[in-house]
Amino acid sequence: MTTHLDPLPGSPGASRPATAPDPRRWAGLAVLTASLLVVVMDMTILNVALPDLTADLRPGAVAQLWIVDSYALVLAGLLVPLSALADRWGRRRMLLSGFTIFAVVSLLVLVADTAAHVIALRAALGVGGAMIMPATLSLIRTLFTDPRERATALGLWAAMAAVGGAVGPIVGGALLERFSWHAAFLFNVPVMAVAIVAGAAFLPESRSSRPGRLDPVGVALSVSGMVALVYAVKHLGHDGLTALGVSTAVAGAALLTVFARRCLRRDDPMLEVRLFASRPFTAGIVTALATSAAMIALLLVGSQWLQLVQGWSPLRSGAALLPLAVGGLVGSPLAPSLAARIGARRVLVGGLVAGGLGFLVLGLLPAPLTYPGVALALLLVGSGTASLGVASAVVMGASTTDQAGSAAAMEETSYEIGGVLGVAVLGSLAALVYRSGLPSGAPQSARESLAGALGSPAADDAMAAFERAFSVVGLAGAVVMLVVAAVVHRLVPAELDLADVAH
Repeated sequence: MTTHLDPLPGSPGASRPATAPDPRRWAGLAVLTASLLVVVMDMTILNVALPDLTADLRPGAVAQLWIVDSYALVLAGLLVPLSALADRWGRRRMLLSGFTIFAVVSLLVLVADTAAHVIALRAALGVGGAMIMPATLSLIRTLFTDPRERATALGLWAAMAAVGGAVGPIVGGALLERFSWHAAFLFNVPVMAVAIVAGAAFLPESRSSRPGRLDPVGVALSVSGMVALVYAVKHLGHDGLTALGVSTAVAGAALLTVFARRCLRRDDPMLEVRLFASRPFTAGIVTALATSAAMIALLLVGSQWLQLVQGWSPLRSGAALLPLAVGGLVGSPLAPSLAARIGARRVLVGGLVAGGLGFLVLGLLPAPLTYPGVALALLLVGSGTASLGVASAVVMGASTTDQAGSAAAMEETSYEIGGVLGVAVLGSLAALVYRSGLPSGAPQSARESLAGALGSPAADDAMAAFERAFSVVGLAGAVVMLVVAAVVHRLVPAELDLADVAH
């Protein structure tokens, strides 16, 4: 007996006949995965360029935060409304428009000479990213009608997402060894120019036959709620429990609750929240959120350990993170065929457990930490991300073609919120352990960051404290991944077969 991911009762497409596969589907997939790679890289490449940018433009502390955060805030806020608009306007049209915005805005960095200009450019890139990311998933859902092929395609998509986060610092480091910080933006221009031409040639247009209503009140609720929630999590992670952080989080959660209830009351909602009635769909979203949180925190703390404790250059540090990408790149394309043999639940749970074991290795390594042990942990965590392709297959398979935009928006939102939570929660935990390990006489600059401790009498103690913080992040990440593995095991039926996903 197999479990089918049936459409929701009354959903369109429940009995739609199978269509012939698009002969351009694999070329189209190459365009979609390459564009996703660039968008994900853009989230991490700036971290390497930020010191040079700061030295050139001399932004204040608040401006520095907005340079980093404006991209994520705008992207997270616009994912839902732009995905709903793409269902009506055309997903390929939305994708190509996002490519164009990304290219033009990246080129405008040549005239940016103040921090305010860079913040505005980062916000505009967030608009482009919000147009691109859910469209890639929706178009994969359209291009690949065969469920096994779709699972393989989504495995490759997930691999590119994992590789992008690890490759961003390498590309950034290589560019900064020869060029100024502007190169971190200009890198996008030729890639997006090629993507526009290739996308027009190889991607079919796709629209929902029953798009959700364009609801101005719903747009206002979803955008303001997402921005408030993401801002609050970032604020709480940076400043601890404050009245502003807590009140903004409560306001964001309340706005999103009102938005969800509004969607549930409508027959044609802007976002198909009812998809969460599917337990496998919920499991896929939870897997994406938890994996994203753990991965981003590992990249954040790990890159600092490589550069500040090991003393490696940005380029060498980026290369040292490659085992994380290698694990995902090798495992992701194999995960769907493995799921066909042993079941989707075992692959999902196994990937989370593998990631948890990688974090556990990191947490149990003896001090002082050495790179070979950290590399093993990175490889295990990377191999655990192989389950993300199966999670995406479950998420997109739980939706009909008409609901693909909603499913894609919710999955992409889970990645964004997961990344923010990873930095805020696990990053804050690392900062707390680091500060508690400093001697009482350590200067204030050392308490603010490890970079501020270097060159001071407290440098040795600070580096030892940061290594302990890195280990604690490993233990915390292991707990998160293993707990989520247990939750996913409970949510996903043992007999779930990706081959039955044919809506």
